[in-house]
Amino acid sequence: MKTYISSHILQSIEIKRAIAKDRAILSLIEQAARKMIEVYQKGNKIIIGGNGGSAADAQHIAGEFVSRFYFDRPGLPCIALTTDTSVLTAIGNDYGYEQLFSRQIQALGRTGDLFIGISTSGNSPNVLRGLEMSRTMGITTIGLTGETGGSLAALCDICIRIPSQETPRIQEAHILIGHILCAIVEETIFGKGF
Repeated sequence: MKTYISSHILQSIEIKRAIAKDRAILSLIEQAARKMIEVYQKGNKIIIGGNGGSAADAQHIAGEFVSRFYFDRPGLPCIALTTDTSVLTAIGNDYGYEQLFSRQIQALGRTGDLFIGISTSGNSPNVLRGLEMSRTMGITTIGLTGETGGSLAALCDICIRIPSQETPRIQEAHILIGHILCAIVEETIFGKGF
């Protein structure tokens, strides 16, 4: 069993090493961070959505922005669209699960905001509808997805693809990137900058 455990750890490390060596991915992460900083400096907000483990990642990342990351500072406006069970069940019942994020973006989003759609496959219908709604409203779109990008890639201003097709490895890398983005935004806006 120790070999099995070790192999999972090593697979995760290898994906992260591949990301660290890929200048194109690093550039996309930097572009995403700059766009997020710009959104906050203009007084707008970030909205995040995803399903399953990606829903948990959306909530995790939102928590880092609203509360704190490395140090105490004012909270930054960030909404995870996966937390209000009354809203989620009403939309699912009245409009269908595919409209879960688009309906909330229509209600809560404003031109100048930023939506991060998280989908390991890049083909989650509700994330795709959320990206489509964002584009019609003048909301910047960032995608976190897997190697192929799926249909999500064409709907994003910035699409960060993890070089893997295994859901656990993709999700592990998504939260790493979420943490990196939080750190850059926090340091740039409230710290000494880069």
